[in-house]
Amino acid sequence: MNNVQSQDPFFMSAVRKAYRLVRGGYRQARALKNGLLNLVDAPIVVLVYHRVTELTSDPEMIAVSPQNFRSQMAYLKQGYRILRFEEDWSEVKGPAVVITFDDGYADNALQALPILEELEVPATFFVSTGLLDTGETFWWHRLEALLLRQAECPIRFRLEDPRYGRCWETATLAQRQQAYDALIQLMRKVDAECREAWLGQLLAWAGTGEQPDGLHRLMSEAELKRLAASPWTTIGAHTVTHSALSSLSKEQQKEEIFTSKKTLEEITGTGVSIFSYPSGRKQDYDRTSIQLCQEAGFLKTAANFPGQFHRWTDPFQIPRHLVRNWPVNRFAAELKGFWTR
Repeated sequence: MNNVQSQDPFFMSAVRKAYRLVRGGYRQARALKNGLLNLVDAPIVVLVYHRVTELTSDPEMIAVSPQNFRSQMAYLKQGYRILRFEEDWSEVKGPAVVITFDDGYADNALQALPILEELEVPATFFVSTGLLDTGETFWWHRLEALLLRQAECPIRFRLEDPRYGRCWETATLAQRQQAYDALIQLMRKVDAECREAWLGQLLAWAGTGEQPDGLHRLMSEAELKRLAASPWTTIGAHTVTHSALSSLSKEQQKEEIFTSKKTLEEITGTGVSIFSYPSGRKQDYDRTSIQLCQEAGFLKTAANFPGQFHRWTDPFQIPRHLVRNWPVNRFAAELKGFWTR
């Protein structure tokens, strides 16, 4: 595309329309293909949650309110067979769902667990171990606090980094939102040490200390033990620092995978046989990640891209569908689409 074309609004409108048509055609073809495959082999749909709580600010849209979560679980309990992630699914004859959680937030034990136990619904919790029992939170919440919750900020932020360095205007909230969105993507590409260095730069830029509010903390060891002790839960590993494994060396990946498994087994007193890739998109892990999960003794691993599980699905790349804070009618409609998306 030349510069003249890229500046022509009519041309760009036609390009966008063509893209939407192609994308819509791809989705229809995918739905048709998946619908036919479902006739050959009954699908299993795996759902992924992160949090069950009420938040006033949730830029990543990962929190489901307790009210909506209860309605969603009751809907599943009434209409579907609910399987456990660690089970052997090879003999399942009809459509079924699986409920999973990623990360290990305290509200998993405090708010999600009582609902699951009341309704007698099984779920798997993939827990990242590095911040357990610290009262601290993940890097994306720290980034949100520094960029989106400050009343006054310097007019621009320059990230000093030989690979990813750039500058953002930050005078307005809208500009800081753009910086937040860009930094979220960049921080997913680097290891924990690099992220900490960047957050240090942001702290110096903001000129304020971090003020943890407890809203986003991970579980304590006592809460994890309580979660693991329930007959309705299974605990799985989710690395130590919640870094995209594909951004790490083989040695770093092995440390993340093996150490998280060992830590969880020591805390809970039970074996850990399943794993979930942080972020979980296809670009967030690689063949080395899969190989190391096999070496660690995991039976299955969960990814985080849409799809259904069939008997031919790779057990080390199980697709999952992300659930948002939907009321039950919207949840039912979205779930219907999950069978073919």
